[in-house]
Amino acid sequence: MIEKDNYSLLSHNTFGIAASARHFITYDSVADLQAVVAHVRTDYADEPVLHIGGGSNLLFLSDFNGVVLHSAIKGIERINEGECGRLRVGAAVVWDDFVAYCVEHGFHGVENLSLIPGDVGASAVQNIGAYGAEVKDVIAEVETVDLHEGTVRVFPVSECGYGYRQSVFKSTLRGRYAVTHVLFKLSREFRPDLDYGGVREALRHSGIRPEAVTAEELRRTIIDIRKAKLPDPTRQGNAGSFFMNPVVEHGEYERLKADYSTMPHYDMGHGGVKIPAGWLIEQCGWKGRALGRAAVHDRQALVLVNRGGATGKDILDLCEAVRTDVLKKFGIAIQPEVNFIGTAS
Repeated sequence: MIEKDNYSLLSHNTFGIAASARHFITYDSVADLQAVVAHVRTDYADEPVLHIGGGSNLLFLSDFNGVVLHSAIKGIERINEGECGRLRVGAAVVWDDFVAYCVEHGFHGVENLSLIPGDVGASAVQNIGAYGAEVKDVIAEVETVDLHEGTVRVFPVSECGYGYRQSVFKSTLRGRYAVTHVLFKLSREFRPDLDYGGVREALRHSGIRPEAVTAEELRRTIIDIRKAKLPDPTRQGNAGSFFMNPVVEHGEYERLKADYSTMPHYDMGHGGVKIPAGWLIEQCGWKGRALGRAAVHDRQALVLVNRGGATGKDILDLCEAVRTDVLKKFGIAIQPEVNFIGTAS
């Protein structure tokens, strides 16, 4: 356990927001975290507690006047080598490093999730997804520690409440549990999913026959697509996709289609129709536009960026301006995917 006071969080959020934590504690094992919980309960009982990973889905609106906990639990453990390979992965393993490990060692099912920022622990909280894949489909269990009691609890995937960018760890149990390890169930047989987001076209453009694609080629193609569309957070602060794609009822979709015949959409059956938030934002004229030191990215309208020196409030103001215009034009309330921390002054 390593504890620091008045600690800068600049390197712990990919938006590059200058904020600090009154107390910052790093731990690297389950036992260590249990000791941290006891320490916080005794010495900082009246202070708020925030658990963070790689900070790729956070927007600090102010300094955090409490305790920030940060995992350093690493490691990838092979549970078995059967037809369905299982890997137990530490929460602090960088997500894309895990995907690279899987591809290299013949564990399949996460190729389409390549280059998503953040750590493994956050992937299970957020239910990350891209190009037709969601992490919930390859999770078997999520191991946690109760931040109130210090006890260990293992959540089978059926108890995680997974939905589109949603889980119990973001909703009913928000702030209660810290993820320590995630158990993944992966296939030893490569069955590529190519029917989303122009993946097949990108493969053909690279001279790769989709029916003969390898896991390595698919991963590289996904990475190339993401790099072409999304800004590198080490060069321009951002949190990836800022908004969730809204899902509307079929009747609402038909109403919109009458006015916007070229509107892209993804029919989810009884779940409704998903409409790309980036398209909605672009139709409102926000793509590439700035509001002070914050801007909508010029290649992907789903992404808000820090142009340099932006505060959390700058990003929040842009967010609200974009949401207002989308609601006014389409009657759709788009929701942030990013978690707001603190209060804007």
